[in-house]
Amino acid sequence: MKLAVGKLDSDLLKEIVFGKITYRNEDVKVRPGIGEDCALIDFGDYDCVMSTDPISSTVSDIGRLAIHITCNDIASNGVQPLGIMLACMLPEGTTDDDVKEIMDQAGSTAAEVGVEIIGGHTEITPSVKQPLIVSTAIGKAPAGTSQNGNDMIPGDFIMMTKAVGLEGTGIIACDHEEEIRAALNEDGSRLVTDEEIEKAKSFLDLVSVVPEGVAAGKVGTHGMHDITEGGILGAVWEMCQISHTGAEVWEDDIPMHSETEKICSLFDVDPLRLISSGSMIIIVPKEKRAEMEDAMKAAGVDASVIGIITEEKEGICMAKHTLTCGSGCMGRIKVKIDPPYADEIYKTYKSSEQGE
Repeated sequence: MKLAVGKLDSDLLKEIVFGKITYRNEDVKVRPGIGEDCALIDFGDYDCVMSTDPISSTVSDIGRLAIHITCNDIASNGVQPLGIMLACMLPEGTTDDDVKEIMDQAGSTAAEVGVEIIGGHTEITPSVKQPLIVSTAIGKAPAGTSQNGNDMIPGDFIMMTKAVGLEGTGIIACDHEEEIRAALNEDGSRLVTDEEIEKAKSFLDLVSVVPEGVAAGKVGTHGMHDITEGGILGAVWEMCQISHTGAEVWEDDIPMHSETEKICSLFDVDPLRLISSGSMIIIVPKEKRAEMEDAMKAAGVDASVIGIITEEKEGICMAKHTLTCGSGCMGRIKVKIDPPYADEIYKTYKSSEQGE
């Protein structure tokens, strides 16, 4: 069976990846699973928190994003990352200036996040057509203090930081700038202005969730998840798999920038299924909502409550507003949230290829 571009679907991942891992070490506290961002290893008084991820969907900001993607995973456990390793696979034709640019990005971003690049590997190989970086980040936490989605219970609030589609919008704006500039409205005006394109690119400056992850960890959560491939809907679905709960997401309460909405419409991309590093899901116990909102304000992070955790039997759904009577009053219908599939950003590559 030929597989689709993007992450393996959840059923296949369980069957042909997780199902083949048979050896167990007693020092491993958290193992691979749907929705699990990190492994957790018993180091006595401390737990070692580890995560690994690739950056393969962009070229222009690959060094920067390679740092953020796994540091965000560590932060989703409420932990400050301390070290990161980068395995850089670069295509034939790569120049020394190309490598310098990647490492300039990685070095400056690591300094901003407060994580040391402690090792890795760099090579030129005909096996890749564009740069590919796999990063592995490490953090440590006092034993038993790491946040975990297993604690989610019905009645918990689903809080989301910043806005959907930050990373995806930034990548599309950088990699498809000419196509975006050429897009017109029916009246001949530009769909996306120069200022909006520059703002969209700047979203890549917002993809760290370390500040909110560490701040939320101090308050105490019932789990966190940085919103990567599959977008906000995929992230909620994955978290519910960990805790065996349901969820109701309130569509109208999900924050979205107008630049994201415009750029996604151009490429027929669903922003709720678009890679969204820079946004974190925080599962907030209902008695801690006010305290968590205060913690986010103190950290300088915008945060919105976008839903609630429900019983598993109620399913994982999104509540959408709809007109219910002739006088214009509004009601809500619930739509099932499907498991995550190939991220919407891959549609932009198909669109670009068809235009060539």
